[in-house]
Amino acid sequence: MNFKIVLFSIISTISFAQKDSTKSNQTLNEVVVSATKFEQLKLETASQIELISSKKIEFQNNANSANLLEQTGNIFVQRSQAGGGSPVLRGFESSRILIVVDGIRMNNAIYRAGHLQSVMRLDQNVLERVEVIFGPNSVQYGSDALGGVMHFRTKNPVLNQNKANAFIRYSSAINEKSGHVDFNLGRKKLASLTSFTFSDFGDVIQGKNRLIQYPDFGKRLFYVERQGENDVLVANPNANLQVGTAYKQYDFLQKFSFQQSEKIKHTFNFQFSNTSDVPRYDRLTENINGNLRFAEWYYGPEKRLLAAYQIDLQKSKIYDKAFISAAFQDINESRITRNFNAPNRKSQLEKVKVYSLNADFQKNINKNTLNYGLEAVLNDVNSTAVFTNIITGAKNKADTRYPDGKNRMSSFAIYITDQIYLSKKLIASAGLRYNATKLSANFIDKTFFPFPFNAIQQQNNAFSGKLSLVYNPSTNTKISILSSSGFRTPNIDDLSKVFESAAGTLIVPNPSIKPEYSLNGEASLSQNLGSKFSFEGTFFYTNIRNIIVVDNFLLDGKSTVFYLDKESRIVAPQNKEVGKISGFNLALNANFTTNLSLKSSINVTNGNLIDSKNTPLDHIPPTFGRTGLLFNKSTIQAEIFSIYNGAKKLKDYSPSGEDNLIFATPNGTPAWWTLNFRTAFKLNNHLQIQAACENIFDKNYRNFASGMSSPGRNFMVTLRFGSL
Repeated sequence: MNFKIVLFSIISTISFAQKDSTKSNQTLNEVVVSATKFEQLKLETASQIELISSKKIEFQNNANSANLLEQTGNIFVQRSQAGGGSPVLRGFESSRILIVVDGIRMNNAIYRAGHLQSVMRLDQNVLERVEVIFGPNSVQYGSDALGGVMHFRTKNPVLNQNKANAFIRYSSAINEKSGHVDFNLGRKKLASLTSFTFSDFGDVIQGKNRLIQYPDFGKRLFYVERQGENDVLVANPNANLQVGTAYKQYDFLQKFSFQQSEKIKHTFNFQFSNTSDVPRYDRLTENINGNLRFAEWYYGPEKRLLAAYQIDLQKSKIYDKAFISAAFQDINESRITRNFNAPNRKSQLEKVKVYSLNADFQKNINKNTLNYGLEAVLNDVNSTAVFTNIITGAKNKADTRYPDGKNRMSSFAIYITDQIYLSKKLIASAGLRYNATKLSANFIDKTFFPFPFNAIQQQNNAFSGKLSLVYNPSTNTKISILSSSGFRTPNIDDLSKVFESAAGTLIVPNPSIKPEYSLNGEASLSQNLGSKFSFEGTFFYTNIRNIIVVDNFLLDGKSTVFYLDKESRIVAPQNKEVGKISGFNLALNANFTTNLSLKSSINVTNGNLIDSKNTPLDHIPPTFGRTGLLFNKSTIQAEIFSIYNGAKKLKDYSPSGEDNLIFATPNGTPAWWTLNFRTAFKLNNHLQIQAACENIFDKNYRNFASGMSSPGRNFMVTLRFGSL
């Protein structure tokens, strides 16, 4: 990475933020929930936690939740399409990090290990806060929490209050037209919160200022149009317009809260998200022998429905606080593909129904704080597919992504943690979880794939634990050490997926893969230097056993198979012995005056298999971070900030293909940085104007492992109405 650029950014970048952001030296006194599932001072937890408040969310004014996470400067995001954004925590991505919304796990039986866009189906405009825990958190959250947990908490209805908020927003580089409205109706014991957001995103315009070495990188010279009964390559009049990135999305939330008594509160939580077709841009630009491979490749409408009943309880003999949640989720996702000038369009549809029960309790006994609970989850997966002749309309059965029979995955877990106040300055914590998982997948029609088995069945049991010690010599200092273990049980996607990951490469099922396990150690120091300066540093090392990677595989003794009339190399998920990921995060905050402060962070991650070649692991981001000087005064806020990424060299790419080397430059991913500006003017208590210019220098750049270029110079304007 060009560290002169980073140094320049640290010195010269200026930003102005909201009032809660300027008090950066008070971060140790922030209250967090995600670490124990109950309120706790950040000063008392050993975990590295990123907190994004509703005030920050409103001011940053991001187009989607993936951008919101990226704006922290501590979370890397990969993109294969404009309607996608796949967060990376400490080198873990997709099914190896856990997404939780309002205490309910979103990860389901078909969460894949590649790149995942599920976080995009959460409406950031109705969030009260986001808490991101870095590192394994399997004791509280179970499977998948290897790299960390992203806990999204939506706003709750407020009693005795009636108010409404709305905004409209336009962004030039993504041709965004978004609108949002929410209103709260509150009485003495009953309150209602309703929220609706609609966004219409056009094709993304990438930056025009490219590196001299790559003058044509990322240009969209041609795209496909259907003219009559033929696919035709059409010259793109604006090569920086990434035709095939436009999509629409709407999100709806309805919550009711009933305060039965001081000790009992009921909440009914309904959420629904839906999209238009979401084009898979990287696939639409894929070439074979100089020709575009696909005429069509898009995700059909992605639907996410959540319905939950949740109850908060206070004070009994066995708990001081309790939170119980029963939830149902209904998820639809589909993939529609058609090769260039091919008559048959393949449509694969996956329907997942998830039933879950969570019960979490907290009890204070002398100097101990006990947290304990249980979780039960059931996933039902239905996978279908059909070929449709776009000329005749005739339909025929197609190969499904997952087994076409009954697919079910269930898990049950219990856990307990104990936080012990050894003294006023020393806090110890320990926890243990037992998790049992059962999975079955059944093949009915094996016409397309004559596998040597008819069903896949697995049962896995896992224990996970953690130990931590927090030492607070004063309210300005926190020193902590943490050791934690994590696990990830193979799901339906890992065990039974059939998928063409790249031209001529076919992923096939491998029933013999086993759970992944990790052991993590980390040490952190947080220090407030008076009222002016503070810094935080976290160093971590994670050892991964039975790590699942996609590699060459033999099926019935053969290394290739004919798939869709062409010979394809066979690969499959399989366990490798041991991998390691290590790195650090450093953050600096400085309050120069009441209104002016500096905030900067940088993240370094390294990962490889422990083998003779030190083979690089996939999903390991380059060095990245964010820097700015922060200012806030009266009714005006503004922000100028820099986001930067280091280079990812060819030798550091994983050979698995998950790092998408085909969409990089001949030398890998170049380093990049952007300068950005945003501001907000509060005209009165009911009207606010926000404006921004992102990527001021109109740079052309692409995040590591991404299949599309980021937006170029982007002008944004927003009008907000309501109780500001």
